[in-house]
Amino acid sequence: MSELDRITFDSAVMGGRACIRGMRITVSLIVNLIADNMNIEEIIEEYPYLEPEDIRQSLRYAAWLAEESVYISEPAAA
Repeated sequence: MSELDRITFDSAVMGGRACIRGMRITVSLIVNLIADNMNIEEIIEEYPYLEPEDIRQSLRYAAWLAEESVYISEPAAA
């Protein structure tokens, strides 16, 4: 995941959740802001220490997570 070099994990920051460049801004916050119809410019206005690439990588990381395959097992026969 070298293309996601701005996504960091540190157990001392936000409980180890995926964050932006070691800051206390989580990927989930960014994704929720986008889901609530904020655009990149509005997010940066609200959080001026973020950069457009931080937001793009947050979305790439979320997309990567969503590609996970889920296998539903058959219930055990009684």
